[in-house]
Amino acid sequence: MSGIDWDGVLDQYRPLLDRVRGTGDFADLLWEVFGELGTSHAYVIPPGTSFLGGDDQPDAVGQLGADVSRDDSGRWIIDRVLPGESSDPRARSPFEAPGVVVRAGDEIVAVDGQPVDPLAGPWPLLAGGAEKPVELTVRSAADAPTRRAVIVPLRSDRRLRYQDWVAGRRRAVRQLSGGRLGYLHVPDMMGGGWADFNRDLPGEMLHEGVIVDVRGNRGGHISELIVEQLTRRVIGWGSGRYIQPESYPSTAPRGPVVTLADEFAGSDGDIVTAAIKALGVGPVVGARTWGGVIGIDGFPGLELVDGTHITVPRYAFAFDAYGWGVENYGVDPDVAVLITPDDWAADRDPQLETGVRMALAALAKTPAASAPPLPLCVVPPTGFEPVPSP
Repeated sequence: MSGIDWDGVLDQYRPLLDRVRGTGDFADLLWEVFGELGTSHAYVIPPGTSFLGGDDQPDAVGQLGADVSRDDSGRWIIDRVLPGESSDPRARSPFEAPGVVVRAGDEIVAVDGQPVDPLAGPWPLLAGGAEKPVELTVRSAADAPTRRAVIVPLRSDRRLRYQDWVAGRRRAVRQLSGGRLGYLHVPDMMGGGWADFNRDLPGEMLHEGVIVDVRGNRGGHISELIVEQLTRRVIGWGSGRYIQPESYPSTAPRGPVVTLADEFAGSDGDIVTAAIKALGVGPVVGARTWGGVIGIDGFPGLELVDGTHITVPRYAFAFDAYGWGVENYGVDPDVAVLITPDDWAADRDPQLETGVRMALAALAKTPAASAPPLPLCVVPPTGFEPVPSP
């Protein structure tokens, strides 16, 4: 209990119970009480809500998987259609479905025959439309004829936008490094993050170095698998007819590894950052991590009689290099780089740019591992007599 007089804490907040008028008030009160612990992973989830943001609500507004804006005349225009990611079923793009011919620049005129309000846009008409067929009336220009298209809106476009963000970071790394560096983002230390990591690993490790991005990592329990992969070293090469030489191990880093971390990397995201530093995998660039390594299990935890869920922190974590000090502090980067509000507004990523510069500087000092040249001929074993040609 972190040395807290828990009975005294409860006595301090108990008088506020008389003022509670609903589940929201009760959840707010519990948050205040749990805050007295100063311990991570002490969560309160009110009844009827989702810890991940309410994506499971039955009346969810359908998401189009596109950037839509209102022009000066009150028309709602599709500015950009987000590309889907076929490896992630949650990252499908509604406008890229077969038979749907809707492109950037098209105007959304109506939803299920109901005209789009010039001020509110299509969203009120998409309420309750998640994962259900919806008919859109669109047109390509103000004076063009309208046409209809049936799409299935998303319950949440979070994964779609996430995969698009990853693809954008990877393009930036390729451009900044002249194609020399790979890029891997690990969104969490659970099944989804492990799947994304392994999906991209073979291709990205073909490059001379790699940027490993754990920014925003939501934690989990598989950080040691990530660290095990990053600590592999190339010790041999295999070659075959008509194929490029392959390193052994095949997915070991061939050159420098630079890790990006930020204040939104927490729990196992803290742990993986600490492990990368402690094992000397490579420098860490960015901001100090979240600082929450007193963990939980059995999520969403205990259910109270009114349907409120609470989590009970129960697992502390110590490092040889840091002791128990990661909790409530985090892990400092080797090179501190903050992203300012101006950077966010201009879509600049100084942390990524710094990481690429450091990796290229490391390559200039120590070139990446490369396959040895193949012999021009193979000497036959002693006693071998070639068969004469006919």
